Amino acid sequence: MYDGILTRDSNMKVVPQIAQSMVQVSPTVYDFKIRKGIKFHDGSELTAEDVKFTIDRITKDGGMGDGQTSPRQSLMGPVASTEIVDGDTVRITLREPWPILPAMLPFEEVVSKAWIEKVGNDGAATSENGTGPFKLAEWRKGDAIIMDRFDDYYGGSPDIPPVGKACVDRVIFKIIPESASRVAALLAGDVDIINELPPFSVKQVENNPDTAVMKVNGTRSFFIAMNMQGEYFDDPRVREAAAHAIDKDLIIDRILGGNAQRIEGILSPDAFAASTDLHRYSYDPELSKKLLAEAGYPSGIDITMDVEGAFKDTAEAVASLLSKAGFHTKVAVGEGAQLADKWRTKGGKKTGDMYFTSWGNGSLDPYDIFTPTHKTNDRGNSAGYSNPEVDKLLDEAAVEVDTAKRAEMYHQAEVIVNKDLPYIYLWVPADLYGVSKRVRGWKPSADSRINLHDACIE
Repeated sequence: MYDGILTRDSNMKVVPQIAQSMVQVSPTVYDFKIRKGIKFHDGSELTAEDVKFTIDRITKDGGMGDGQTSPRQSLMGPVASTEIVDGDTVRITLREPWPILPAMLPFEEVVSKAWIEKVGNDGAATSENGTGPFKLAEWRKGDAIIMDRFDDYYGGSPDIPPVGKACVDRVIFKIIPESASRVAALLAGDVDIINELPPFSVKQVENNPDTAVMKVNGTRSFFIAMNMQGEYFDDPRVREAAAHAIDKDLIIDRILGGNAQRIEGILSPDAFAASTDLHRYSYDPELSKKLLAEAGYPSGIDITMDVEGAFKDTAEAVASLLSKAGFHTKVAVGEGAQLADKWRTKGGKKTGDMYFTSWGNGSLDPYDIFTPTHKTNDRGNSAGYSNPEVDKLLDEAAVEVDTAKRAEMYHQAEVIVNKDLPYIYLWVPADLYGVSKRVRGWKPSADSRINLHDACIE
């Protein structure tokens, strides 16, 4: 429903979208020429003023109005100011060099200044007025989002089809939390595309004459947060015991069908600066029991591991391994937003033991995965981890323009957190989709966005 200044094509290349072009004037200045003739869904024309308003709304303290600062402010790094030059060019100036600005802009969609000022934050949360190929028809909270084609769509990026309106008249995003129910809906022809296809259902989908499996290298790292502010996991011996309790290779092979890459740190092997020489915590349940005994728990400990419903099966396999190594683990399924409120507390108190979760890295740059999950009190730090040396390295790497120096900073940080072990780093799975054979023109993207600009139904 919304388009951004820049976007990514299906090969993850950053390309213009609402912007016609981008020019880096200096290490701290970027100019974006805004295309003419783009319409919002209410019929009004998009201008450079709307783009400036959007960036200011995200980056300025109190920019959302009513004293509210955008929770996405950190995604825009050291943006100092946004101004309009030459009428249709938006200039973004940084306080210091930040080489990944173009990689982060696809996450920021443009809104209408007049509309936001009219409906406010509450209105923007329950209705929409974007420039994308589809407009909101109905939102059935907790059930479905229904969108109709926007016939005045300008065509998106000149580098990405379609040039003009989308192929289908209507798109319905149906919320089906249970994996088995999603697969059943696909096989019955009730839905055309499902994401998070369980690996154990791959053969079933492939063997059905009307469906196929599509996959793409993922950019989402899975890990288990151990509450370092809680009763047990403030002790490094207990964290190490947990790491040795999990046979990652077995789960990748048996549960994930081989469709994942093992990780020893937060970064995907495909990410910039990913380390290849980190210590591997081998599967050794006897060592786990020994470490627990040394920590004062010779009979093991009783813990609960939180997880979203889509990953219940995998979490239960992990829990079984933990239990064999002395961590008597109960799996508790929760809703995503509720678990985020519980665990991603930005320094506030956490109440759980373990959290089986993940973090996406659509830019494949450490900045938008390493920093939020490991910097003290940052928005994705679900372990309650804090190390001043890591904080310093992450801050310095974010603005370093020398690529080799920047990579070395991230490597140093990865070595430290691999030893501190606030998380059990698990794997980066391939993204698996079940797709009806009547769908044409669509393929999955590594950033997990389901872009249906080109999707047609035969």
